[in-house]
Amino acid sequence: MEYWDIYDIDKKPTGRTMQRNDFTMKPGDYHLTVLGVVCRPDGRFLITQRALDKHWAPGWWEVSGGGVMAGESSEDAVRREVLEETGLDVANAEGGYRFTYRRESEGDNYFVDVYRFILDFDEDDVRPQLAEMQGFMLADKAQIEAFAAEGIFLHYDSIREVFDL
Repeated sequence: MEYWDIYDIDKKPTGRTMQRNDFTMKPGDYHLTVLGVVCRPDGRFLITQRALDKHWAPGWWEVSGGGVMAGESSEDAVRREVLEETGLDVANAEGGYRFTYRRESEGDNYFVDVYRFILDFDEDDVRPQLAEMQGFMLADKAQIEAFAAEGIFLHYDSIREVFDL
């Protein structure tokens, strides 16, 4: 069973935990997630396409990310998520934390720590986690903006600035 730490509105740990995806949080409680944007030196970004059997947003494009496990740092979580989902190790990549945004909805309040890493890699280096995605591509900012305009790029409005080089 996976657990997440619970944070207060100031993003300070409360000392309490919740089961992963148990979105019956108290008002004022938040959990923490991460997004890891991976960019090559040529300015192209690694984006992944969600598996078609996903309950939420099947087939949409996104960047790697997920929940921060209880006791795990945000930085460790983003490195783990990128590695699990793409096979790329960003531990020694340039870049890092960029900003945090907050989302609130009934029973599911969360913070998102956004990271951007610059990493020299080839498409052959990417090993997609097929249970999570149906594919990937190296996209430039214009291609990502086009997916966003179609309404099929997750989180774009909240993270658009991370694609500015």
